[in-house]
Amino acid sequence: TEFILVGFEQSSSSTRALLFALFLALYSLAMAMNGLIIFITWTDPRLNSPMYFFLGHLSFLDVCFITTTIPQMLIHLVVRNHTVSFASCLTQMYLVFCVGVAECILLAFMAYDRYVAICHPLNYAQIMSRQVCVRLVSSAWFFGLINGIFLEYMSFRNPFCRDNHIENFFCEAPIVIALSCGDPQFSLRMIFADAIMVLLSPMVLIVISYARILASILGRASSSGRGKTFSTCASHLTVVIFFYTSAMFSYMNPRSTHGPDKDKPFSLLYTIITPMCNPIIYSFRNKEMKGAMMRALGR
Repeated sequence: TEFILVGFEQSSSSTRALLFALFLALYSLAMAMNGLIIFITWTDPRLNSPMYFFLGHLSFLDVCFITTTIPQMLIHLVVRNHTVSFASCLTQMYLVFCVGVAECILLAFMAYDRYVAICHPLNYAQIMSRQVCVRLVSSAWFFGLINGIFLEYMSFRNPFCRDNHIENFFCEAPIVIALSCGDPQFSLRMIFADAIMVLLSPMVLIVISYARILASILGRASSSGRGKTFSTCASHLTVVIFFYTSAMFSYMNPRSTHGPDKDKPFSLLYTIITPMCNPIIYSFRNKEMKGAMMRALGR
């Protein structure tokens, strides 16, 4: 009926206090930065383009993602009761699946947007119309919602009668499945297969998009134009590398290579570090974003 999130329970009280202060600062920074990007991309008329439309939704997904896991972890760093109900664990895992899958797909659409903007600039406004952008974002959310149901079923299809200690700070699917009765291998294989589809399919689109972008700019752009184009694409590529590396390690590696000391750093990477870094990466590498932020802060 309940699980116990081990998290940082083994750490000393001084270490937990330090971790609480650190993660609270990171969470506050991530919420503030993503909230600012959501505000300016949805209110500043100078950022009325598909790239910033997608960026606003990426920040919204990041806000949802960190709010699903980090507040609970902060509470558990302070209180000694690390128990979560079965329903709470189920709900948290579904939200992590839903938002994580939607973000994977949205990152692929953002790469396609850069490809159209650079390789087909004359038809960009027609190809990436507002209606098309809304449909792409809606499809990312829809696939995340549907895929989350499938992954949730795979994670909780077997009854639980073994140890209820989860060696992490949130309900992560591979760890929870390993606690179920019977043979968990079928569920783990299905989640692995789903991860291949959800992670590698968008990555193929990202690789193809950037391969064509690279061929295009090397073939016809001036050296200054190349630098500007590379700078525009570098932000998105950096975010993709952060997110996909950590997600692949968590869901596409055999469980024999995992352990609490290995799982927690990668879980922290994609649950708090990446959502915090996304707005910083985009804002510091984009003059329009920096200008919009200064105008918003000025108001």
